[in-house]
Amino acid sequence: MAVRRINVIGSSGSGKTTLARTLAERLSLPHVELDSLFHQPNWVPTETELFRSQVTDATATEHWVIDGNYTVARDILWSRADTVIFLDLPRWQVMRQLIPRSVRRVVTRERLWNGNRERWTNLTTLDPEHNPVVWSWKRHALQRVRYEAAVNDPAWDHLKFIRLRTRARIHDCATGRMG
Repeated sequence: MAVRRINVIGSSGSGKTTLARTLAERLSLPHVELDSLFHQPNWVPTETELFRSQVTDATATEHWVIDGNYTVARDILWSRADTVIFLDLPRWQVMRQLIPRSVRRVVTRERLWNGNRERWTNLTTLDPEHNPVVWSWKRHALQRVRYEAAVNDPAWDHLKFIRLRTRARIHDCATGRMG
């Protein structure tokens, strides 16, 4: 089966965007980061129907790599995808990647989607809607449950599911050395 439409999923900080960009470049496919569609300036979320419409447009082509886990658009993505790659690193490893990334983004004032920047208050609140570390910590186990349910759901029989549990396997996937 030719891989032409890939959805990379996983916890915040697991490396979804990094892998998706690498795959898109290696396979000469367009890359879309769902966060860039969802987070409008000042972190305003895109209205659900508009977001779904944007995802529909992004998946209208024959080839793409899209990273993100937005449940509200999963039906669109997965009905059009041929491959789902789940980055299933241990929680401690995700935290080891996510915490420094989040701090770096705050300190360097790195521009993210649509001009947004991480705020110090995002790292001091326990509200998972604003703190990416808390979000990832709380949703890590849920990601696994949802993935396992999807693999066993006949609605997704057309998909090739790939579960990557180590940085080494992610690297192998990125470089085309998976066996």
